[in-house]
Amino acid sequence: MSQVTESDERLLIEAAQKDPSRFAELYELNFDRVYAYVARRVRDRAETQDLTAHVFQQALANLGKFKWRGAPFAAWLFRIASNAIADQARRNMRESSDQSSSVEQSTAAVDLEEVERRARVFCAVEKLPDDQRRVIVLRFAEEKSIREIADELGRSEGAVKQLQFRGLENLRNRLSIN
Repeated sequence: MSQVTESDERLLIEAAQKDPSRFAELYELNFDRVYAYVARRVRDRAETQDLTAHVFQQALANLGKFKWRGAPFAAWLFRIASNAIADQARRNMRESSDQSSSVEQSTAAVDLEEVERRARVFCAVEKLPDDQRRVIVLRFAEEKSIREIADELGRSEGAVKQLQFRGLENLRNRLSIN
């Protein structure tokens, strides 16, 4: 995951608006975030994959309508994802007469403030030092255990816990400033 400044992101968006083949760069930068966002709300792998693909199809189709307002591009993608999840939940409710599941599915819609808050968190994570960022992403986005992360990174569990602690402290500091 490479770090992209706000101005770099804006330039990528403008380039993709002029030449849709440049959208691939935005896709690469945001795929993991959007997939994790959808996966946390859907829990079904095939549905997560379908909805994530739908989000990027919608983003590409509507890129010309995107207006830069200073919020990260991911916030717009999360809003598309939130709407796609809500639409899917409504379709599932229509197909299912089970009223108890409809209550759970109707909670899938996330308000814009929550989407923007999550986007700020993702941006703050992107700015963490590499080791801390990897641990935070593996631990919270990919939901891996400390042991799994230690094995993957070739570090001790204690080192991973320390990186996680420092990463979370850095995030708290960065987010309290904003």
